[in-house]
Amino acid sequence: MLNPEKMTGTDLAYLGDAVMELMTREKLLATGITDVGRLNKLALSYVRATAQSEAVERVLPLLTDEEAEVFKRGRNAHGISAPKSASTADYRRATGLEALFAYLWLKGEDDRRRELFAAAYPEKPEET
Repeated sequence: MLNPEKMTGTDLAYLGDAVMELMTREKLLATGITDVGRLNKLALSYVRATAQSEAVERVLPLLTDEEAEVFKRGRNAHGISAPKSASTADYRRATGLEALFAYLWLKGEDDRRRELFAAAYPEKPEET
């Protein structure tokens, strides 16, 4: 079993990317959309670094001290290089958010993870 307390921010973000992808797919499928091409396009409005960075603004005020520390561990992780599609600041914030969601998943805090995801992405998805 992985111990989230001992994982690096980079490790948490790596896992958190998958956790957030799964949560995004669940939310999109719940809309009733069945066209896979459209679903994939809509998913970009959740998983792009810029979208995740925007979601951080909605989530930060809700975090406990422990959650804020995990977010910072991911945001400040070493070895992160931003893609051309995002600024370094946006990418780092997105990495912090991914680390947070991995941490909550590993701790089994499913209700909290869902609560924060709903706060991060309160609106219907928009096609990009």
